[in-house]
Amino acid sequence: MKPEKGDETNAAVPRNVFALGFTSFFTDVSSEMIFGILPTFILGLPGSSEAVLGLIEGVAEALSHGLRAISGLFSDKFKKRKVIVLIGYAFSSLVKPLFAIAQTAVDAFLIRVADRIGKAIRTAPRDALLSESVSEKTRGVAFGLHRTLDQAGAVLGPVIASACMLLLGLSTRDIFWLSFIPSLIALIILLFLVQERVGKQVGEFKILSGMRSVLKGRFQLLLFVVGIFSLGAFNFSFVLLNAKEAGALEAFVPLLYAAINISHTLVARPAGLLSDRIGREKVLVMGYLAFLATALLLLLSPKEILYAFLIAVTFGVYAGIVETMQRALVPGYAESALMGTAYGLYYLVVGICLFVANTVVGALWYLFGSSAAAKYSLILSAMAIAGILVFIRSQKKQTAT
Repeated sequence: MKPEKGDETNAAVPRNVFALGFTSFFTDVSSEMIFGILPTFILGLPGSSEAVLGLIEGVAEALSHGLRAISGLFSDKFKKRKVIVLIGYAFSSLVKPLFAIAQTAVDAFLIRVADRIGKAIRTAPRDALLSESVSEKTRGVAFGLHRTLDQAGAVLGPVIASACMLLLGLSTRDIFWLSFIPSLIALIILLFLVQERVGKQVGEFKILSGMRSVLKGRFQLLLFVVGIFSLGAFNFSFVLLNAKEAGALEAFVPLLYAAINISHTLVARPAGLLSDRIGREKVLVMGYLAFLATALLLLLSPKEILYAFLIAVTFGVYAGIVETMQRALVPGYAESALMGTAYGLYYLVVGICLFVANTVVGALWYLFGSSAAAKYSLILSAMAIAGILVFIRSQKKQTAT
């Protein structure tokens, strides 16, 4: 008999949280071994440029987030979370090492997109599975713990890559092949230690009616604010590109990426704990402010390694807060039986906006330099901060009445 949702005395509940966390840990060891060196690798391929890098990352982010809507819907409809999560992890694990045989920017584009499709398949049902493994009052802690384990792997991955390149003399392409080992460990943990968890469903699930039920009230207002922010939210590739322009050697770029992930890891769990006390929307404001500070540093700082490191750390703080809080906010606006649908719609909005963000930032960077890209992101993040403050204020008024 499956444990009821919120039965925190049952060992299956904490085991699910930790098992999902360690699945993400080993997956991120694998992924971040690659991602720490991927931007400079792509820029070195025939036919590449900053604009091409922005397009690759934009399409990858759009597919990664947008397709999560489909996997979330199907996980609600067929009452299956774990099998969809497993398919997504397995697909990514098989395609990521193929960067080792990429010869052109088109090859890198296809592999990057394929990897993000795998992430898209797994993420919404995984978040729903995680949410349904704990009670409402411990959800922030659970998401913070998951993000901490996830990012611990993200710290270790680039350190391993840099050490292998500096101490063992491995090439970038050797690192791509080596990344398959931690991916395999993640699949074993997921297959044998994670239990299925699906919220109770009332009546027959219909996709369109499910979407309409989720897209009502304050959830659509929250998505609007998140969308504004995401329109300006460039990803880590541009932080590493800034480091390269500041003169960082290729073998040291993964260490800068590790700095992003260290600050991400250190802030994620405290952010989750704080959100359970003062409210997730308020902590989300802090995350948006951290991104605004990142864009401001990118605009005003000279192209030097020390400032590139500071930008990386600030970006990690933003990512640790925002990625934890936005995910943890979703369950407060959706029924348990529609959790996958809610996460899917959230990721669809974020994905479309991140496509715009990374494509525009890449084009501005290529045509006018990093300052123009930073100004674009500054404007959007300032608008989002104003929007979330208005959202919080209106929520207080609604509660008071």
